[in-house]
Amino acid sequence: MTPVKPDGVTWLGLTLWLVVGAVVLVPLAAVVFLGLSDNHVQVLLDGGVLEAGRNSLVSAGVSAVLAVAVGTILAILLDHTDLPGRFVLRLFLLSPLLVPPFVGAIAWLGIFGPSSALNLAWASAFGGPLWNLYGGDGVIFLLTVHSYPIAYLIVGAALRRIPSDLEQAARIGGASTWRAMRDVTLPLLRPALLSAFTLTAVSNLADFGIPSIVGLPERFVTLSTLVYRYIQSGTVDKPLEVVGTIGILLLIIAIVALVINARLARRGNELDDAAAPRTPFALGQARWGVGITAWVLGLAVTLLPLLALASQSLLPAPGVPFTWENLTLSSIKRALTAPSTLIGAVNSVGLAVAAGLICTILGLAVATVATRTNARGNRALGALAMLPQAIPGLVIAVGWLILAPQIGLFNTRGLILCAYVMSFLALVVQAVDAPLRSTPTAFEEAARVSGASRLRSLFDISWRMSFPAAVTGGVLVMLTAVRELTISVLLLAPGNHTLGVSIFNLQQAGAYNAASALALVVTIVGLAGLGLLGRRSRG
Repeated sequence: MTPVKPDGVTWLGLTLWLVVGAVVLVPLAAVVFLGLSDNHVQVLLDGGVLEAGRNSLVSAGVSAVLAVAVGTILAILLDHTDLPGRFVLRLFLLSPLLVPPFVGAIAWLGIFGPSSALNLAWASAFGGPLWNLYGGDGVIFLLTVHSYPIAYLIVGAALRRIPSDLEQAARIGGASTWRAMRDVTLPLLRPALLSAFTLTAVSNLADFGIPSIVGLPERFVTLSTLVYRYIQSGTVDKPLEVVGTIGILLLIIAIVALVINARLARRGNELDDAAAPRTPFALGQARWGVGITAWVLGLAVTLLPLLALASQSLLPAPGVPFTWENLTLSSIKRALTAPSTLIGAVNSVGLAVAAGLICTILGLAVATVATRTNARGNRALGALAMLPQAIPGLVIAVGWLILAPQIGLFNTRGLILCAYVMSFLALVVQAVDAPLRSTPTAFEEAARVSGASRLRSLFDISWRMSFPAAVTGGVLVMLTAVRELTISVLLLAPGNHTLGVSIFNLQQAGAYNAASALALVVTIVGLAGLGLLGRRSRG
């Protein structure tokens, strides 16, 4: 057999393996190596760690179950029935996906916080608050609110792939609408339900913003907040090693979830696309009742938090009645003119732009090589670039924190940038992967016939065709990075904090109204940016 001579594509693939391996594999290897470098079992068996682990598992598990239940009900109502106004209602119900969880926590404290107008009015009438959001139940509620859109997207996609012929056959055989759904639709959705549960549970397990803002005031400690305390206060010996051990546990959970999700995805291939146009189930006499209930709950979940943020932004302090005389712009002015805000904004914008540019170029190259070449190693390269999507941001931050002294990036913005690139690279790879896979290779073959090299045909055809999709993914990276908290707060250094950390610090310092004002500004700018991005994608 004649050995294959390496060409430009071969060297490009090797270069990408080196870069992606350095960005993705090295930090994860650092977590595993340092976590196993000593025996920290006794520390992990400490009562505080066990309690934090139990709280994390309970809050992540219960919130994932609730999120899947809510997401499944919404998928059936919005995609499978004749619910009035379901297309517009879908946009409202997906909006929590666009709001950072820690901003959502601040917003909901304006509704169910101990000094909120609702709780103060309820207490004056009945002697106690309606519901104090602080504590474990508040953490579970907020994790559910911010993860049910993910469950809805997964279950809804699976629901649309179920052949409508099966349900129609059941109804022709005499089954009622709900009997057909119970006996035919729901069993076929089982893999999607389990997949939604594993992904939302892993995501919620490492969330930092919600437990730190809502859980800690009631001493509801989770693994993410415990890691933050270890790193910031050094209350244990060798905190990085202990944190590395906790990171290994989270990494194992994430890998198990990935394996389960991959197996469930293979089972999902057994479903064929619908052979006939789907006819929505008729809700009959319950249509308007169900519709009004869904709209009221949907608007309450989506608009109430934003209104709470706006009202808190216009008041000077918590608990001050919302009257015309008390309205002031002082909280907004304080939030926007604080030196920490300006520094945070400059850092966030600079880091987000840099991460977006790097991820755009690197993600475009990885996706092009992974989808347009036949080498098995290149397909593994694409999978490696997608891996951080399922890894908690907490583990990513710990990995770079361990590496920082060795690579000379300790207490620098470059360290946060490396973690951002690792965490968000998958967004661009995913954005480029789908259009490339749906494009035939005939254009590249024609370029090769005309004398172009493999590398030149990849650059002139695949690279140029998928460049708009890569730019869209890069903008999404920027919008996500500018509001990020978990990675930024763990890699925080003097003068290097970001907007998310500025909001978090204002909240922790008791400046609740200023935190609400800054959170409102960041949320509006983020929603506007995502709206423009969606409009551009449709165009």
